[in-house]
Amino acid sequence: MIHFVGAGSGAEDLITLRGARLLAEADVVIYAGSLVNPALLKNCRENCEIHDSASMTLEDVLSVMDRAEAAGQTTVRLHTGDPSVYGAIREQMDALEERGIPYDVTPGVSSFCGAAAALRAEYTLPGVSQTVIITRAEGRTPVPEREQLKKLAEHGSTMVLFLSSSLLEKAQQELMEGGYAPETPAAIVYKATWPDEQIFRCTVSTLAETARANQITKTALITIGGFLGDRYDRSLLYDPGFSHGCREASK
Repeated sequence: MIHFVGAGSGAEDLITLRGARLLAEADVVIYAGSLVNPALLKNCRENCEIHDSASMTLEDVLSVMDRAEAAGQTTVRLHTGDPSVYGAIREQMDALEERGIPYDVTPGVSSFCGAAAALRAEYTLPGVSQTVIITRAEGRTPVPEREQLKKLAEHGSTMVLFLSSSLLEKAQQELMEGGYAPETPAAIVYKATWPDEQIFRCTVSTLAETARANQITKTALITIGGFLGDRYDRSLLYDPGFSHGCREASK
């Protein structure tokens, strides 16, 4: 059996209870070494076979899974954050389907959630933004033409950029060309929820400059939008003058 497990956003105690249990029970663990906090491996059994996938290809990963399955062992494939967001798990699951190997997925706390917690921010503020766009800047890995930053920026929604810390010169230009005002609040969150977490607040027009000044080139999320500002509308959910299925308006 193969268990895809979300390791969480960085802090070792932000893995789910199920994820920690599966990790403790595993015979084999393949973890994304460049992104997963190695402290999580303390949950593994002493005789657990551990592989760092940072230098492995898809074929290498599948080979380890095949050997473990043939030996009747349990494997945990430990991915950063939540495995469904830039986790490259679809190609692994499809290969396991072809082989007839059973698997399941345990979700995790995504780093975009960890970044909001670090910022003490709410992505969806009434009157500001009710939509969060999770995307990445185009680099060596292309994005569909309809999902270019310039086009997504037209919505003016809250935006979170993964895997884009080294691409900010072009990214900030596209964001402003698409519609974000230069003074739109932004923040770079380096290693959200890790012990060495850092936050750098800036604006859309100063993203690249801020990253350079603080030597940020990887392992950071870029957050953009009015949710980082001071103005928003009060939520109707807790407004005494608003009725809903659980409460009648009191005034």
